[in-house]
Amino acid sequence: MPNKLPSEVEIIKQKSEYLRGTLVESLENPITGALNVDDTQLIKFHGSYQQTDRDIDSERKRQKLEPLYSFMIRVRVPGGIASAHQWLTMDKLADTYGSGTLKLTTRQAFQLHGILKPNLKTTIQGFNEALLDSIAGCGDVNRNVMCNPNSAQSKIHQEVYEDAQAISAHLTPKTAAYWEIWLDGQQVDDNGEPKQKANKLINRQIKDNDEPIYGKTYLPRKFKVALAIPPNNDVDIFANDVALIAIEKQGKLIGYNVAAGGGLGMTFGMPETYPRLADLLGFVEKDKVIDVCEKIVTIQRDWGDRSNRKFSRLKYTIDRVGLDVFKAELHKRLGYDLQPLEKYHFTNTGDEYGWSLNTDGTYNLTLFIEGGRIADTAAFQLKTALREVATLHSGDFRLTGNQNVIIGKIDPKQRKAIENILNTHGILQHTIHQTGLRKSSIACVALNTCTMAFAEAERYLPSLTDKLDIILRQHGLEKEHIIIRMTGCPNGCGRPYLGEIGLVGKALGRYNLYLGAAHNGERLNKLYKEMLDEAGILATLEPILADYAQHRLKKEAFGDFTIRRGYVQATTHGQNFHAHSI
Repeated sequence: MPNKLPSEVEIIKQKSEYLRGTLVESLENPITGALNVDDTQLIKFHGSYQQTDRDIDSERKRQKLEPLYSFMIRVRVPGGIASAHQWLTMDKLADTYGSGTLKLTTRQAFQLHGILKPNLKTTIQGFNEALLDSIAGCGDVNRNVMCNPNSAQSKIHQEVYEDAQAISAHLTPKTAAYWEIWLDGQQVDDNGEPKQKANKLINRQIKDNDEPIYGKTYLPRKFKVALAIPPNNDVDIFANDVALIAIEKQGKLIGYNVAAGGGLGMTFGMPETYPRLADLLGFVEKDKVIDVCEKIVTIQRDWGDRSNRKFSRLKYTIDRVGLDVFKAELHKRLGYDLQPLEKYHFTNTGDEYGWSLNTDGTYNLTLFIEGGRIADTAAFQLKTALREVATLHSGDFRLTGNQNVIIGKIDPKQRKAIENILNTHGILQHTIHQTGLRKSSIACVALNTCTMAFAEAERYLPSLTDKLDIILRQHGLEKEHIIIRMTGCPNGCGRPYLGEIGLVGKALGRYNLYLGAAHNGERLNKLYKEMLDEAGILATLEPILADYAQHRLKKEAFGDFTIRRGYVQATTHGQNFHAHSI
């Protein structure tokens, strides 16, 4: 690690007594809807961000009122599978304490928005009673571990799901702060019954081994792990700090190819920041995969930059020390070398929509959820429909890495009733009749609540897609699953740099346009045009789409086409992401 002074966030963590800080006092302060400044950093480790409604900030300031502070809570679902009871719990909490809607994230988690400070504790207790939690939903720790959520598809899928859960449990922070602050020291067992009270640590000396993996100051920055089962790269595996590619031989899961160093955030005007895909390191047997994940975490803990958070992700650590040095350190900490890579092949990053049959005779139904937003509108009662399904459904709900939902393990005897509910509310038709582009879209929340956003994303992409759909139909491209991603800033939450069409907000109503990502998630895109308004986006994309319709090769993906035709040059590594841009 560079020998520099630690950042302000590092000092806050150091003084926090393992993520406690003054959160209790902040929550009890009735004078303001906000937390103490330092606590706004610490609450991230508990799965929450303090936000304001930016649509009304100016008006409240004019009236000499403080901003309308509220909180987003990110509820972890390792591997993406939630029970029907958990779905109903989240649905009710959204109505009772939140904005009335649920957001399904690109990391297979639930997000609640609009929670006021007096309701934070009650809300967290509400989903904990349903055996869900938000610890490590955000913050400088390992976040929600992702995998294909369809564990009933095959024995391999079930094993990978179990490995994802095991990795998540192993890398979850061990501090009792979460249980003390939000649950009054109580945890619950698998039956929802209280466990023995967590040890109170506030009034006694903190010991170094309270966080055996993370240490007192946790990681320099957020950390992400995902597992994928070829040929489907539905979790955008290479965008993660640790990427695990399942290897199957003769019907058995023998282990994983391991990659490290992915991450998509960057900062405008700083070309030394860049998105990066993970580098392949080697193969590890299944029973050693947790060990490998832990050792990579500890290298980042010890070597990551703790002075400048813009360069604190694992991707910069690897590029700073070199991949060979990183691998040598990993082998040293493991006490053994990773084996040579096994062969694998990815074809796509999307979800398979519609009905599918599981090996146990149950059914799955994958629905398209635009922007991941579970909401009721005058024209489309999605939230109500899924609530009605959950009330009678004996199976589960599975969150995908593309913001969609799978109604999972549907009993054949319940299929007709579920189908009737969805047809009554137009849900099945909504999925069936969309263009491939729309069904391959992702949008982050952006305005009005995200503090980082320069522009709209979730609230705007649907209307932009309406206009792009017209162009697609004119050229016979409505069934092509062209991947489009939109974010309100360059931080990459919606994985825009892996979009065959990537739109990144730079100012209100203005976006940078990126082209050339691989359809299977193995290549980043590249900047094509800057600061485009809607008219500029449409005018730029229409001739390229027309060219694609006329001159594409058989089965040629749009991202590959834009490179072959010379619209952009291929990005071969994060460090040349900015090279040869406009």
